[in-house]
Amino acid sequence: MTAPSVHLGDGLKVSPLGFGGMALTPVYGEVDPGQALQTLHHAVDAGVSFIDTADIYGGGSNEELIAHLLKDRRDEVQLATKFSLVGNPAKGYTDIRGDAAYVRQAVDASLTRLGTDVIDLYYMHRRDLRVPIVETVEAMAGLVQQGKIKHLGLSEVTAQELAEANSVHPIAAVQSEWSIWSRDVERNVVPAAASLGVGFVPYSPLGRGFLTGTVDASSLGANDFRRRIPRFAEDAADANQAVVEAVRSVAAELAATPAQVALAWLLAQGNRLGLAVVPIPGTRKTHRIDENLGALSLDLTQAQLDALDLAADAVVGSRSADPNWVSQGRE
Repeated sequence: MTAPSVHLGDGLKVSPLGFGGMALTPVYGEVDPGQALQTLHHAVDAGVSFIDTADIYGGGSNEELIAHLLKDRRDEVQLATKFSLVGNPAKGYTDIRGDAAYVRQAVDASLTRLGTDVIDLYYMHRRDLRVPIVETVEAMAGLVQQGKIKHLGLSEVTAQELAEANSVHPIAAVQSEWSIWSRDVERNVVPAAASLGVGFVPYSPLGRGFLTGTVDASSLGANDFRRRIPRFAEDAADANQAVVEAVRSVAAELAATPAQVALAWLLAQGNRLGLAVVPIPGTRKTHRIDENLGALSLDLTQAQLDALDLAADAVVGSRSADPNWVSQGRE
């Protein structure tokens, strides 16, 4: 990949597409560790240097997997991980913690699992409503002073929470779900990030695979995380096929794939709304990485953007079983 790096906020420079590590845990079904590591190496070989994980993914096993990549390639990677969720994503979360003691405890545990002495971007994964956000961010800023992390990030915060946090320490990036069928962040969070010079890192930019047209919601495994998401319920998933068809139609016009169109839409949306956007699609297959990178060379026409916008207006079902779990429920 020859595309130039993207500047998020606070001087953080990353590859124009990242890699979402959650796909390499059993949250969508069983994973072969050897294949997962091969996929990570291929991503870096292809130019995807921004690798995103979290301490909760696989109960820490995702960080341990990425440690094998970092062992010989640490200087090729911009590493992001997260803290605050307690539990297991496959079985449900038991708590959210943003107290200073937990921030310090969590970062040391992540550094140990990752086998590194510094994290490039450290996110608060979800907001602990029992703790003022400024207190959590003050604790995170202390980690910068100690040299344990370089930049601060926040996931699924509201515009007000972002502004409060940024008043304590510069925030490099906000990570929230954002895609053709998840656009609630455009109302408040995205404009706030743009005004503050904070980059945006959309997770699930392919709609947890749905926008690629390769996911049959009715055949998801019993342990598949998506079974708990309202828009994957049978009736909603059937109605949402209209969104997939709109993406497929644009893809046919461009001789591209639906995944490439969905990612190109996000990049174009960032340009339209005035902020740096670096999607982090995840995959278990090396050829999907190459496919996703093809989005960087796609140019969508205004008519194509309009068609995709129109399709997004007809989405059925929430992106989360609990709206308060994400920024949407607190705005």
